[in-house]
Amino acid sequence: VCWGERRLAQEAVLSWREPSIDLLEAFVEHWKGITNYYIESTDENTPAKKTDIPWRLKQMLDILVYEEKQQAAAGETGPCLEYLLQHKILETLCTLGKAEYPPGMRQQVLQFFSKVLAQVQHPLLHYLNVHRPVQKLLRLGGTVPGSLTEKEEVQFTTVLCSKIQQDPALLTYILEGKKTIGRKASREATACLREAASVRDKDRPHSKAPDSGTCGAWASNTQLPAETQEPDGAIGESSLITTLIGLCKSKKGRVALKARENLLLLVTVASQAATTYLVQSSPCCPAIVEHLCQLYQSLPSSLDPADIAALEGISWRLPSAPSDEASFPGKEALAAFLGWFDYCDHLITEAHTVVSDALAKAVAEKLFVEILQPQLLHVSEQSVLTSTALLTVMLRQLRSPALLREAVAFLLGMDQQPAAPEDSPRTLCAHLIRHCDHLSDEISIATLRLFEELLQKPHEQIVRSLILCYLEGRPYVARGSPEPESYEDTLDLEEDPYFTDSFLDSGFQPSAKPPPAPATNPDGKTAVTEILCSVFGQSPDGEAKTSAFLEETGYDTYVHDAYGLFQECSSRVTPWGWPLAPPPLDPHEPEQPFFEGPFLQMLFDRMSRILEQPYSLNLQVTSVLSRLALFPHPLIHEYLLDPYTNLAPGCRSLFSVLVRVIGDLMQRIQRVPQFPGKLLLVRRQLMGQVPGEQLDHQTFLQGVVVLEEFCKELAAIAFVKFPPQSPHLHLSKPGEGHV
Repeated sequence: VCWGERRLAQEAVLSWREPSIDLLEAFVEHWKGITNYYIESTDENTPAKKTDIPWRLKQMLDILVYEEKQQAAAGETGPCLEYLLQHKILETLCTLGKAEYPPGMRQQVLQFFSKVLAQVQHPLLHYLNVHRPVQKLLRLGGTVPGSLTEKEEVQFTTVLCSKIQQDPALLTYILEGKKTIGRKASREATACLREAASVRDKDRPHSKAPDSGTCGAWASNTQLPAETQEPDGAIGESSLITTLIGLCKSKKGRVALKARENLLLLVTVASQAATTYLVQSSPCCPAIVEHLCQLYQSLPSSLDPADIAALEGISWRLPSAPSDEASFPGKEALAAFLGWFDYCDHLITEAHTVVSDALAKAVAEKLFVEILQPQLLHVSEQSVLTSTALLTVMLRQLRSPALLREAVAFLLGMDQQPAAPEDSPRTLCAHLIRHCDHLSDEISIATLRLFEELLQKPHEQIVRSLILCYLEGRPYVARGSPEPESYEDTLDLEEDPYFTDSFLDSGFQPSAKPPPAPATNPDGKTAVTEILCSVFGQSPDGEAKTSAFLEETGYDTYVHDAYGLFQECSSRVTPWGWPLAPPPLDPHEPEQPFFEGPFLQMLFDRMSRILEQPYSLNLQVTSVLSRLALFPHPLIHEYLLDPYTNLAPGCRSLFSVLVRVIGDLMQRIQRVPQFPGKLLLVRRQLMGQVPGEQLDHQTFLQGVVVLEEFCKELAAIAFVKFPPQSPHLHLSKPGEGHV
């Protein structure tokens, strides 16, 4: 009788709603039908789905589910479920799935395991005869990319991770592999099938069992394929993690996404004991980080930093760049790496604290320290460029506090002592600051972008290490004279140490000090907003100004942008509890001369050369300085934005640097024929209004344009940080009417 006729006959017989049907007898009969297949079948090429095995497995599942519903009132384990456990049916199925005989049997076994664990409500995974075959079945999957059973494997892991999340105590049952002693698969099959097909069930003499002779004959005469044999000895590592990691690498988007969601379920279990076990006794963190490092090392070394910076919108849920973006060599590999980095960041954000901290430390140690740091310090410019650009885009994507903490420690170091001017660069941070003033303009720009990104992260130590630790105690302010009560009583521009006679001789003659801060212009802008703008306003005949001829470069645009950025920055630093006003000035002279710190020193040095540097480099330098000026700390505001600060001898501030640059500008203007016309032409070229053509003194002219725009930007920042009604440092947020 063919298997189809047998199936029809069984369907007619197996009507569970009739109380006269013995469920155990039917259950055993179906299991006997599966074992008999291996005795009777002679065609090894017939796919499993074309045999009666799938149907019989479904009938066995339905019997188990129906039996449990019948036993629900009594709260007891049904005889069919007991038979499944006692006769190690799952062990036998696992071995048959491993042998892949008939072809496709593994797929059927995975489906059966998933459905039994999902639909049977009785807690099964605590039983040795369940979690041991589950472990073995897991070891069969996730190792071969593009496996035909990927869909079934990910469904199987979904059920397991859901069960673990519901009962974290199950984690050790699933992950623990050391208690399972490996044996030859053929020996396992022999023992399991012989026990499963045994006719003697001493505990249940009323049940009808399959014939032991036939099954025993199969077990003794059948040799499983050699590749299914396992080595002797203990099985060390958990396979649920490695299976999930393997499935996360799948080329099938749905499979990879579901595997990542499953792994996320696993690391977010609420139990402290379970997560500690996950970190200490499983390859969870090392496996996740190892894949991250592999993806990083697979990136081509010739990646263009501009392509890296332009690739945005990469998410772990959609780990590929939008199709409409321009393609470039290495784009797919870069998207894969950034997608997995985003996933690691998300895991660290959502995971239990134990897993979060361990995973963040593993990323820092393996990726940042062991791989990135040597590249950042390499003598090869290409290596420095690529690694710096990649680190920048990683910082941009980074959201988790734990990983941000590790990244800050990696970049800035753990030593919180301010550096001295003569210190040689011992730390990575010192080397990176030197890279900002590198002979290669590309490296300088890339590293400045890295610091700009770093300054936007919500971590107080960044601002403190780079700037505040050098400004504490206000050592830049001259001692021996009372602090001014208003801006009228402050130092004249001529008293700035860099405000030289040659500057005055060049024609820059401010006739009077700017009016005090409380005074306002008819448009509502405070006089302090004119402090920095007056740097250009007092130039001879205004010939260094070009924005007056172009409506698109008005001051109001800068005010609008500065207001939004200042609001964002203020909300980010609110938890840090910064003071609203600078501390009283200590009348005693500081023990050490003031040093602005290597970071500000580098920025001021770069700013002093703005008229000789390339346009793109100037844009990046001024962008970083603007980011710094936005911070609502009174010391930062006083040092960077208050031009009336009475500087100690030999000290310089941002304003004094600007004054010196403009003095140089006024002298060099005299040597440029038709300066106003050329300057206006260069501005229009930069705005794309006219075709670009090479001009004499083009770098100088572009520097003048950047300088003018930077002064307007600083004035706008001063405006949104200095409300019109306040004559002193006032850090409250401006109202709508001030924009």
